[in-house]
Amino acid sequence: MIAEERVENLTVDKEGDRIDVYIANHLNLSRTRVQNLVEDGCVLLNGLEARKSERLEVGQEIEVRLPVPVPLKLEPEDIELDIYFEDSSIIVVNKLAGMVVHPGPGHYKGTLVNALLAHASDLSGIGGILRPGIVHRLDKDTSGLMVVAKTDDAHQALSRDLQRREIKRCYQTASWGHLAESPLEVNAPVGRDPSRRQCMKVIKSGRHAVTHFRVIEDWAGAELLEVALETGRTHQIRVHLAHIGHPVVGDSVYGLGWERGMNGRVRIWAKLLNDRISRQFLHAWHLSFRHPISKEVLTFQSPLPEDLRSCAEWARSGEGL
Repeated sequence: MIAEERVENLTVDKEGDRIDVYIANHLNLSRTRVQNLVEDGCVLLNGLEARKSERLEVGQEIEVRLPVPVPLKLEPEDIELDIYFEDSSIIVVNKLAGMVVHPGPGHYKGTLVNALLAHASDLSGIGGILRPGIVHRLDKDTSGLMVVAKTDDAHQALSRDLQRREIKRCYQTASWGHLAESPLEVNAPVGRDPSRRQCMKVIKSGRHAVTHFRVIEDWAGAELLEVALETGRTHQIRVHLAHIGHPVVGDSVYGLGWERGMNGRVRIWAKLLNDRISRQFLHAWHLSFRHPISKEVLTFQSPLPEDLRSCAEWARSGEGL
């Protein structure tokens, strides 16, 4: 039987502990589990999303949301992977749209982790039982490049570089309407949406988030953008674009009202484009980082997959106007 989400509330009675250490000790959880909960926005400190390295003061209030448990045994699955690079320390994989990165509620099989376990059984254990080797993630319906750690040393080095913003991740996305300027920086905190816990939003209590946008192609009622992440919050690109009124084309979660401000032939064109895509137009096309062992700078690029490429070709053709 699957339990409902459990909420634990703690009042800090000891000064100076890191929040992840304090919660792990008081709720009998591993530090890795707590750090993952913090990363997922499931830990609040005095009502604000916490950071795992935060030092506590006596009297502060902690709220911990413990999601629905999932099976602890992961089964390797023989799922084809698009591997760009592999050695004894890392794997660089081009994730397909529709594939969840790691198991969670509703997705116990068919994930990237299940596929990786069948391909390489020696993945790093730092990410915990459900996230072996996972250094960073992509949304289910976002395609593109990811680096996975096969050893704990590689995982620690890559995580450190990610925290220092030394791993360069660039995306291509299509957004509705036209940006007011290009290049454009959006600096707005992103946190869990209090009214929709599965979603994120720009919110004062959120975590620092910065995204850089640049127009690559100007279409009738949309634009093709290159996006560079300065931080890596959950759904950051999609949330930031929706926040400034230019949601990602095909985004069924944050894209409501995308046709706002359009009329006449452009509105008809936009409707035709929207009908041509079955998922959010978002692809992680560029990944650059230092190899965790050799320290050589590795750079990988993945062209737009066929579904997004065909939409872009139709959009730039002017058909439908």
